[in-house]
Amino acid sequence: QCLLSGSWRSDTSCRMVVSTLDKDNRFSGFYLPGPAAGYSELLTSPLEGSQQDTELVPQPTFSFTVNWRLQDTARTSVFLGQCYVDPRGEETLHALWLLREAADSPAEDWKGTR
Repeated sequence: QCLLSGSWRSDTSCRMVVSTLDKDNRFSGFYLPGPAAGYSELLTSPLEGSQQDTELVPQPTFSFTVNWRLQDTARTSVFLGQCYVDPRGEETLHALWLLREAADSPAEDWKGTR
C-alpha cells in the first residue's frame, strides 16, 4: 500500500519529507533540493498536497505544491504523480513538475513557467 508519509529521495538527491496524511488524505512537509538543482540559495521549503484514498486505489495519484524559500525571487512548483508498488512491496514515486517564477510584466509572462 502506497503511503506518502515519511522521507523520500529523488534520483538527483532532492529530499521530500511528508507528514502523516490526515483524514481527508491531505499532507504537509518540506522539500530540499539536492546539489544537482544548482540553486545554492534555496532553503528548506514548505510543501502541501493530497493523495488519493488508498482504500479506493492501491497505487494512488498525488499532487503537492512547494513554495520555494528564496532570498531574491518568488518561485512555486507543482508536482503531480503516482505511487507504485512493485511485487517485492517497494514503493516508488513517479512525478512530473512545473516551476513558476514571478514575471516582471505580462509581456514577460511566457518565460515564467518551466
